[in-house]
Amino acid sequence: MRSAGLGPDLPAASSSSEQAPRSGGDGSLILAAMNAAPDGILLVDRAGCIVMVNAAMESLSGYSADELCGRSVGIFLPPALRDAHAQHLEGYFRAPSRRPMGMGRDLWIMRKDGSSVPVDIALGHTDAQGGTAVAFVRDISEVRRLEARMHFQATHDTLTGLINRWQFGQRLEQAIAESARSGQSFALLLLDLDDFKAVNDGYGHASGDQVLLEVARRLKSALRAGDALARLGGDEFTVLLPHIAQAQDAEQTAAKLLDVLCRPYQMHGFELDFGASLGIALYPNDAQDAATLMRYADMAMYHAKESGRAHYAFYAPPLGIRMAEKLQLHERLKMALAYGGLALHYQPQVDVRSGCVHGVEALLRWTDPQLGEIPPDRFVPVAEATGLILALGAWVLDTACRQIAAWAGAGMPLRVAVNLSAQQLRQTDLVEQIERSLSLHGAPADLLEIEVTESEAMADPEQARRVLCGLQALGVCIALDDFGTGHSSLAYLKQLPVSRIKIDREFVRPLLLTSADATLVQAIVVLAQTLGLHVVAEGVESAEQLHLLTDFGCDAYQGWLFSRAVPPGHVAALLQAAQATAMPAGEGALRGPATVVSA
Repeated sequence: MRSAGLGPDLPAASSSSEQAPRSGGDGSLILAAMNAAPDGILLVDRAGCIVMVNAAMESLSGYSADELCGRSVGIFLPPALRDAHAQHLEGYFRAPSRRPMGMGRDLWIMRKDGSSVPVDIALGHTDAQGGTAVAFVRDISEVRRLEARMHFQATHDTLTGLINRWQFGQRLEQAIAESARSGQSFALLLLDLDDFKAVNDGYGHASGDQVLLEVARRLKSALRAGDALARLGGDEFTVLLPHIAQAQDAEQTAAKLLDVLCRPYQMHGFELDFGASLGIALYPNDAQDAATLMRYADMAMYHAKESGRAHYAFYAPPLGIRMAEKLQLHERLKMALAYGGLALHYQPQVDVRSGCVHGVEALLRWTDPQLGEIPPDRFVPVAEATGLILALGAWVLDTACRQIAAWAGAGMPLRVAVNLSAQQLRQTDLVEQIERSLSLHGAPADLLEIEVTESEAMADPEQARRVLCGLQALGVCIALDDFGTGHSSLAYLKQLPVSRIKIDREFVRPLLLTSADATLVQAIVVLAQTLGLHVVAEGVESAEQLHLLTDFGCDAYQGWLFSRAVPPGHVAALLQAAQATAMPAGEGALRGPATVVSA
């Protein structure tokens, strides 16, 4: 401890009314204690000169005691702040007081090397030597670093390092305030990856994280320095484009973002394709508050998704009406799942040559007490977009298994085909789920047939093969629906455990119009037979279509020619009618449909 004109028994910190303890005239203990203190100790006289420092203050400041004692305390301050600090010090000596740690705000001292150190300072005062201020100076660099890390974690996404939902909300509010003052427009872009769940399910969450990091990198590379990019959560990102002159500016950026995202990504030795759907809302044309802008961008994004992969869309007022309808359908559908209103109807599949019914397809029907009968093409897309399709699919499977068991128990074993959605096919526990339903109701597994579309099976062939092989191991039949409408690899189709294919109604409808359409259907039948697959034609509505399908060698058909889908209580009557008119074994001529049911 060095001092300038102060004895070793100087009180370290006392008020004007207190006397500091002395050490019997030997100041060595006081000196040792002050030098052992973890905080810097600094004594300053009324003139603002440093009169004593301890070892911690020397270490903290980078100055030695000889360099500090006798110098102005302003040595620790930038030149621009020294005059103001001198006035503050004069005021302090006129009315000295104690100040504990934690009362200062953004205090810094300048070190000898020119760097700055954040500090916290406690103050005391003694009347010794005409009045002396005692400052206890604590280095809080580590505290500031911890605070900075905590602030970063609170405002940024931990995976990508982008700002998070909360911080983006702050930026959006600031942009609204600035634009309201300046009259400038800005654009809000909401972006959601297409079918990202397939990446997580097919390749694991670690690979999914790598994709998200790559997405963040690509998006940043395509944006301006002043644009704000955030990850809202999951595979959802948002962009704020300030100071746009016209809507075309936002459109150009949206196209650029989709372009960089649609480029193939090499990961773990394979090439992965991913894209995104993007919605755009404009301030102030579309909305003037943050919540509405976000909602409108979300509506536009879902509208873009309906157009297919890698599309963008601007918000337009009609989207609000459509979104309100979707929200209503979603809420009513959740109620139907919980309290009833859903039902399965069954459309028979008829053997072309014998006229016997060997199976039915389960088709979902929904009648709402307020909205009436709602067709599947209205509520299924809503269920898929909101994730409700998994609960809906589970209900259909369980109900079908219950019906299979009831018919089998009544001596009427009948194969029931159930459609799977793409999201269901990606479920890792789908096989176990179906096994539980079969076991719960005591339904024979070979009477359940699972239909997957060609496009669903080919979206992730390996995942499809694993799931379908698992179902086949249970004894469940597998059918490929809408055959010919997707883009499949025939080589891979041979590896799928498919026993039946269904020709889509879009091929059957024009069957009688041109020879080209007829030739196409015939080619599908021949191909299926070559692969050893049973063929079912959908959408058969006329006897002429049926005769032609018979000539082509088609095995079975379903459609309004025989019957529409009917409630389960009507199925027995259909079977009896078909049996009554069925062709005796060995006959080779087609007698025609057994009956037509319009219920």
